[in-house]
Amino acid sequence: MADLHILRHHKLGLTEARKIAFRWAEEVENDFGMRCTYEEGRTADEVTFTRTGVDGTLAVSKDHFELHARLGFLVGAFKGKIESEIVKKLDHMLAPKPKAKKETISKK
Repeated sequence: MADLHILRHHKLGLTEARKIAFRWAEEVENDFGMRCTYEEGRTADEVTFTRTGVDGTLAVSKDHFELHARLGFLVGAFKGKIESEIVKKLDHMLAPKPKAKKETISKK
């Protein structure tokens, strides 16, 4: 068995972090066949995810995401690849979005 632990800090607040966590859960369900359960709390939420060979949780708070996963024997052989994909997905979702440029109209 292999364990994964990934921690990402952010400054989004709980409302925005929830939006990202919901999107993350939807994407891993669609992309990897995970079954996800989302449980909201007053100060933090938890996404529980599972599929054959993998189970874990993603804790969501106003200032961090913390993922714990246990990989079964066969899936554990791909720990590095799985971890890099999770990190890439979380980092992409947490990256600040560029602000749209305001179009200025010059008056002559």
